[in-house]
Amino acid sequence: MKPEAIEFFYDFGSPNAYLAYQLLPGIAEKTGATIALKPCLLGGIFKATNNQSPFVAYAQVKGKLAYEQLEMARFIKKHGISFAYNPNFPVNTLLIMRGAMVAQRDDFLESYTDAVFDFMWKDPRKMDDPEIVKATLTEAGFDGSGILAATQDPEIKAALIDQTNTAVERGVFGMPTFFVGDEMFFGKDRLKQVAEAITEG
Repeated sequence: MKPEAIEFFYDFGSPNAYLAYQLLPGIAEKTGATIALKPCLLGGIFKATNNQSPFVAYAQVKGKLAYEQLEMARFIKKHGISFAYNPNFPVNTLLIMRGAMVAQRDDFLESYTDAVFDFMWKDPRKMDDPEIVKATLTEAGFDGSGILAATQDPEIKAALIDQTNTAVERGVFGMPTFFVGDEMFFGKDRLKQVAEAITEG
């Protein structure tokens, strides 16, 4: 029996998660799968798994970061993805990830995810500044003030912690991560394997 969903674990601060997200709808259309969005806090996952961002982990490896940037450029060109490096990177994503929990609770997570990813990596804004976040979400057609207020709800804060902890318990150590059933796949370069897992499942 085919798995019904591709679970997508992401944080808006990951450019590779953004790039993967641009291809997921096409994979879902071709395979008949649905996409289950699983926003989590990458910083919390790094802390729990003793992991580091590539920017930190590869900083002392000669040529490694330059090669990672080359591979990213190749991926962007191959798939025709619109991408603009965020000049504010690294961005503290706690506020916008709590916003994702608000969107998940209130059933607009997909449109919220579309918009916030775009404002991180397509039309980049400083998405850790509350006033900019509020104005940007309002510009995108959301209740920016209402979302920001709701991010301070203890239940919303707890939901993000719980979802992040659940990801770690399932083996997630970085972004983007995908699950097809119980099979885990890490990184945007595993999308072909994700599609194969659906069609061969």
